[in-house]
Amino acid sequence: MTSPNAVVEPIHPRAMPGILMTDEERDVWMRAPWVEAQALQGPLPDDALRIVMRGADKEDRAAAARQR
Repeated sequence: MTSPNAVVEPIHPRAMPGILMTDEERDVWMRAPWVEAQALQGPLPDDALRIVMRGADKEDRAAAARQR
């Protein structure tokens, strides 16, 4: 977890998960010494995430859409 970016903060103001965006980042996270891997911790740029659904039933609707 890391501090949230502007997209995540209204939903979860204390933290956001670390998100690895490239194959190289995933490889560094899994294989590199911690000194190198820890540099990947940090919020994503605000334009790297978008909210695609909001509301209490979002998980049910998303699951139903996948079953179609």
